[in-house]
Formats: sequence, C-alpha cells, structure tokens
Amino acid sequence: MISSETINDYLSRLASRQPTPGGGAAAALHAAQGAALVAMVARYTTGAKYEQHAAFVNRITSAADHLIVEALRLADADEHAFQAVIDSYKLPSSTDDLKAARKAAIQDALVQAAHTPAQLIKVAGEVVDLATEIFDVANPNVISDVAAAADAARAAATTARVNIDINVVAINDADARSRLAEQTDGLEDKVVLAADSLVKRVRERILA
Repeated sequence: MISSETINDYLSRLASRQPTPGGGAAAALHAAQGAALVAMVARYTTGAKYEQHAAFVNRITSAADHLIVEALRLADADEHAFQAVIDSYKLPSSTDDLKAARKAAIQDALVQAAHTPAQLIKVAGEVVDLATEIFDVANPNVISDVAAAADAARAAATTARVNIDINVVAINDADARSRLAEQTDGLEDKVVLAADSLVKRVRERILA
C-alpha cells in the first residue's frame, strides 16, 4: 500500500516500467501533501497570540488531518482500480461467452477507475477551501505554505481530471459517462480558479 511504504520505495515503483502506481496515485499524493501543509499551518497558528481563533483553527486542523487520510486512501484505491483494468484486459476471450464476460469486466473496471479520481477532485477542492479559510488568520511565518497547499491541491485536481478523461473515452455506457460528467464537469476549473486566487493573495501579502 502506498500509504504505508517509504517515499523512496514509492518513487522507485512510480519510476519503474510498470503501470501502477501512475498519475492517479501521484495526484492523490499531491492532495495529501496539500492537506498536510494546511494542517501544519494550522498547528503553527496556535498559542496565546491566536487564542481567539482556537476553535476555528482546531476545526481546520481536524478537517485537514481527515483529508490526509482520505487522499492516501484514494492513492491506494487508484492503484487497485487501475490494476483491475489491466487484469480485465487479460481475461480469456476464446469463446463468445468469454468475450462477453471480458468486455463487461473491462467496462466495469473502467467505470470504477474513473470514480476514484472523481472523488479526488472533491478532496482537492476541500483542501483549497481549508487553505482559503485559514489564510486570514494564519501565522505569517508559514503563510507561503498556504500557497504551497493550494498549488498541491491544484495539481491534484487537474491530474485527476485527465485520469477521468482517459477512462471515460473508453466507457461505452452512455448513462455511466453521463453520471461521471454530472459529478465532475467544471469541478476542477473551480479548484484551479480558487487555488490561483489564493496563491495570488498569498504572494501579494508576502510582497506588500
């Protein structure tokens, strides 16, 4: 599992000539890092100086910690989902019945493989939302990490979008494609716009 291996082991697997892990898992780790950066900023925004914001900061910390766990879960889920796609293409097809079963298995696997990045876009959006929330009260010594969190979440969302697209084009079920479109169309654009806006605000504060 990606969530329990070392960074070096993960990167070695990512760099190897094997299909998993791939871009989907990398996208999930972008989101996990973004959430972790928000949590770090929140933990530095504590003490007497920030006492009036304690309840707010505690909520942000808890939510960010939860998103780290969720993003890591999606990293593992993406690897498993894509492996299922690969395995389905390897199913036997020597008879008409086997061909039909193989085709159905491929389609089911593709739909599931598209659902994981769809969930990730939502997580990425939540990371940007949390980073935006804490911006106004964040400890100025770590304000650049607010921007880093937003950029990490941005990368997660745009990469997830591409991973949805590459699966959707191979899905024959129009209803399944429609449901995925309803869940995700435009979401990554909102994440990108929100992330870009937040990064701009951070840089303006730093350079003011």
